[in-house]
Amino acid sequence: MRVSYHPAYVVPLPERHPFPMGKFSALRDLLVAEGVIDPADIVEPREADWADLLLVHTRRYLDALAAGTLTRAEERRMGLPWSEALVRRSRLAVQGTVNAMSMALVDGVAGNLAGGTHHAMPDWPEGFCVLNDVAVALRVLQQTGWLRRALVLDLDVHQGNGTAAFFGGDRAWPGGGVYTVSMHGANNYPFRKPPSTCDVGLPDGTGDEAYLSTLADLLPRLLAEAAPDLVVYLGGVDVVAEDRFGRLALSRDGLAARDRFVCETVRDAGVPLCLLLSGGYAARRTPGQAPETLARATASLHATMYREASAVFG
Repeated sequence: MRVSYHPAYVVPLPERHPFPMGKFSALRDLLVAEGVIDPADIVEPREADWADLLLVHTRRYLDALAAGTLTRAEERRMGLPWSEALVRRSRLAVQGTVNAMSMALVDGVAGNLAGGTHHAMPDWPEGFCVLNDVAVALRVLQQTGWLRRALVLDLDVHQGNGTAAFFGGDRAWPGGGVYTVSMHGANNYPFRKPPSTCDVGLPDGTGDEAYLSTLADLLPRLLAEAAPDLVVYLGGVDVVAEDRFGRLALSRDGLAARDRFVCETVRDAGVPLCLLLSGGYAARRTPGQAPETLARATASLHATMYREASAVFG
């Protein structure tokens, strides 16, 4: 399975910052060590073109992002301190998703060892999301004729408000449309949720049985309705019980069953599948705990999706 990854996906953050930035390199190392990914199948992206970013983001926002002139309120909303390295990292991750979608259309399955930054809006960053890689990549591929219709399956614990703002109810893009599906914690961030094509809000504490039953009822029906050329899967791992920003209660076995079901259902429908990480924060750091420990713990959860995809697609 081919994947996008770049060492510059990891940038420095302040001590005690809650985002486990090291999870990206830790995931790459773990998947290679387990033999899930062959190093020869890792494709390093270039930085996404500004012209491609302008397909979905405003010029005002991109100019401020490039120049480092975001307002203090925008930087707080982003949740990450601005730096040139962060801008480069964000552009690399967007192109990584463009590449992953393109590879999936050719190979049947591919992924980005980052991506799924579904909170980024047209005119501002939000919730650790600087650029909306899903929106950019889909518009690039639609514009170039690589695909007509796509289904975005967002199983992060937080509703994909940015993706919903771009595509919610989208049917009018020339030649096709983007269906956005978000199954998330009903009482979790964001507290203002723009409508997706299909939103399913789950109560706090939802566990394996109720979660998997809901998904089993949902996904086959939406695949038939959307008739997509590509499924984009945001396999957020913040649905597990121990996640610090979660509020749902999946076990690790439940997480694996979720990812296996998605992979098998999409494969059986004959639709290519693109894998993106989205959210995952593991447990709260304890005093004296190294950030690398948290990053490795989060990476081990993200690895579940790739293990299951490798087993299903071969």
